[in-house]
Amino acid sequence: MSERSPLLTYRLISMSTEVDASGAGGGSGDPGPGRKKLSTFFGVVVPTLLSMFSVVLFLRIGFAVGQAGLYETMGMFIVAYIIIVMTVLAVCAISTNGALDAGGAYYMISRALGPEFGGSIGMMFFLGNACASTLFVLGLVEAIVDTFGIPPGESVGSGIQVLPRSYWYEFMYGSVLLLFCLVICLVGASIYAKANFIIFLIVITVLCTVFISFFAVSPKNVPLHIVRDNVTTLVNGSFTGFKLSTLMDNLYPRYSPDYTTGRMMSFTTVFAVMFNGCTGIMAGSNISGDLKNPSFSIPRGTITAVIFTYIIYNLLSLMVSCTCDRTLLLNDYSFMREFNIWHPFVTIGIYSSMISASMSNMIGASRILYALAKDDLFGILLAPAKKTTCGENPWVAVLLSWFLSQLVLFSGKLNTIAAIVTIFFLLVYAAVDIACLALEWASAPNFRPTFRYFTWYTCLLGVVGCLIMMFLINPIYASATIAFMLVLLLVLHYVAPSTSWGFITQALIFHQVRKYLLMLDVRKDHVKFWRPQVLLMVSNPRSSAPLISFVNDLKKSGLFVLGHVEIDDLDALPSDPLQDKYDFWLQLVDRLNVKAFVNLTLSDSVRHGIQQLLFISGLGGMRPNTVVLGFYDNCPPRDFLEEESALARKSSEGIFTGPPGMEVNFPPVRKGMSPGRLSSKEYVFMIADSIKMLKNVVLARYFSDFHKAQAFAHGGKGAYVDVWPVNLLRPDSNSYVDTCSLFMLQMACVLTMVRSWKRAKLRLFLCMESASPRPVQEEKLRQLLKELRIHALIQTVNWDDVVALHWHKQASPEEEEDETFTNFPTNANRISDEYLGAVNKMILEQDSIRAPAVRFLYLPRPPADTGLYNRYLHQLDTITKGLGPTLLVNGLSAVMSTQL
Repeated sequence: MSERSPLLTYRLISMSTEVDASGAGGGSGDPGPGRKKLSTFFGVVVPTLLSMFSVVLFLRIGFAVGQAGLYETMGMFIVAYIIIVMTVLAVCAISTNGALDAGGAYYMISRALGPEFGGSIGMMFFLGNACASTLFVLGLVEAIVDTFGIPPGESVGSGIQVLPRSYWYEFMYGSVLLLFCLVICLVGASIYAKANFIIFLIVITVLCTVFISFFAVSPKNVPLHIVRDNVTTLVNGSFTGFKLSTLMDNLYPRYSPDYTTGRMMSFTTVFAVMFNGCTGIMAGSNISGDLKNPSFSIPRGTITAVIFTYIIYNLLSLMVSCTCDRTLLLNDYSFMREFNIWHPFVTIGIYSSMISASMSNMIGASRILYALAKDDLFGILLAPAKKTTCGENPWVAVLLSWFLSQLVLFSGKLNTIAAIVTIFFLLVYAAVDIACLALEWASAPNFRPTFRYFTWYTCLLGVVGCLIMMFLINPIYASATIAFMLVLLLVLHYVAPSTSWGFITQALIFHQVRKYLLMLDVRKDHVKFWRPQVLLMVSNPRSSAPLISFVNDLKKSGLFVLGHVEIDDLDALPSDPLQDKYDFWLQLVDRLNVKAFVNLTLSDSVRHGIQQLLFISGLGGMRPNTVVLGFYDNCPPRDFLEEESALARKSSEGIFTGPPGMEVNFPPVRKGMSPGRLSSKEYVFMIADSIKMLKNVVLARYFSDFHKAQAFAHGGKGAYVDVWPVNLLRPDSNSYVDTCSLFMLQMACVLTMVRSWKRAKLRLFLCMESASPRPVQEEKLRQLLKELRIHALIQTVNWDDVVALHWHKQASPEEEEDETFTNFPTNANRISDEYLGAVNKMILEQDSIRAPAVRFLYLPRPPADTGLYNRYLHQLDTITKGLGPTLLVNGLSAVMSTQL
């Protein structure tokens, strides 16, 4: 399957699956792979309605009205449903934007925001669903104990009130109910849908009887046992029928201690309990993998359920406010059965809705866990959760969900865990809104949901509402939940496998980068803000790894592009060979941990390829201003990638194990003295071309011997960075302040500003003759460094003997007959090898204390006469021989500024 075209692939597979299913004539049991069975009504409307009704419909409407009053209760529903509706709009938009697979909200978020956000939010949603399954079981236990439990303060019950009351007895009742839910969920989604439909019919029937009872039942008193400080008091609550006085008494809040937990209630604690009646909106999405057409069913089914529940909740709140006094509402959460036309109706409704909601959350949690396991985001930790039955029911994920719910059962009371469950769901809803908001802001052409009744501000309103309510409910729980999610996000960032889902962050970055690149005007460039933007030409990354890492430091916070030229003719090829190689270069960038772009080109020669890269590399104001080339010599290259891979694959017994890594995708290094891909003359042409195109040029030599760790390993002392700012090939031009010298000094300074080079010391070598006014020259240089804010050690070098060789040891007659001196002008450029050797020796003599980590030398321009190119390269080779890691620098850019 091609993950780069998931929608097309999904449609093709779906079509072939439907043909197979129709050809087979259908079957019974759970849907096999690719055979989804649930319709909009059975797969979305029914489970969503039952999950939303659940604990609030029959057990907490009276609690909310009794504590908060009718006005605040309706206000709570408005706030809750604003949050819910904003989230539903986001869910509908994402679910109609393409193929939706198993995992519900996790699948939506992960495919939109990437594996880190998706995995962390998915885990939070799994925890929320597992806790909610326990919450509804605790609500059911509460109802069972109220009906069949021995009255408080009595040791022996009467009639049907025979069940013992205590923490451990109630824990046992909850465990039995969770076990029942487990059995149903293990059977599979098909039996779950059938059971849900039967429960749905029961709940709707009971709900109808409740509304009828408000009108049909006469006023009556309800005896209540109130326990305060271990003292049981008998009081009478009243069902008054429709009375204006009852309504007026129930309009305003009257917060008091909750009789099940003894905790004082407030707006936020009541809202936390009541909001659990709105958290079922994902019940249909959670089993998206079992729906026939998720993109069609989820929007219609969810919106239908949300509208229906909102109407029912408000009607029921109004009816309760008009007919039940405050005492009854505050002290009997299952009060509806007391005035129902047939008492067992409400009991059956409570039991049915609770068990359905618990099953819905357990099966939802298992599907989320299964989706997380399939995506391998948590590695072997969730690997067992991939196991499924022959009917594709993830039985291990169901067991793990049940186990977590069983642990949460120790909390003991519904109102105890209501807040944390609400915060879990609010966080997930906020993430869904963020996912839709990001897709909308990214303006991605492929974000074309068929559901269009949303905008970016509805998503933003949903995010803000969720976050505000989280912290209003419980700031400690909210902070801890967000912190836990961030820890998961960081862990997944480093351990999650690479995926091809698409990352919304990339779309957002592209959107912003394009905007800022257009704002980056090259006409506004200023020397004060100059930074190195480097194009490093790499012939073979096998032998260039140390240089790539070094240039990554040298560029500091500037642009870094790895350039490579493939020699071939596109006319003779069936397709572009660079497309397949590009991924390998990106893997190289990741492996070397450098911040670089990659630019590859196809050309008939290396020189023409480099010209192409110099013309096209970069975009707008972000273009390379400096070209770095490896030095042209006959030193046998080392295969650093193979050496690193060998060390990684070497076992303790010295035996190589495991396959080679990414390095097999690059050609082998040149062996010994075998010829390279370009001639020495073409190499100098490349230098000249770069200068013609106004690019600074840096030649890097001996970086196969570069070891930064060793350079800083001398007793904790910093390494040296040596700068020779004089043109050593033109000793008659002894200037330290020309553009090239200042550029070289700037590059060396930039290197020492990098964090890993902070301990490096800059040494500036001042070449002086005896006749020169040394104190004056040294003071001028020190003053210049002060104005440029550069800290460097100035070391003077007496080079009288070396300069004498330049003036008195010109090329011999034999050298003049050599072809390299043909048409060589009879001026200072006729530099003898003896002088060059003396310069090389002078530089090496400065290493008596310690060799520097890297040297910067002045690179003169190539001669105008192309016939002298071989001689020019010979001079560079002689002067740098044996110097260790060395950079020959030719700078054209004005990069220094003394102004503020």
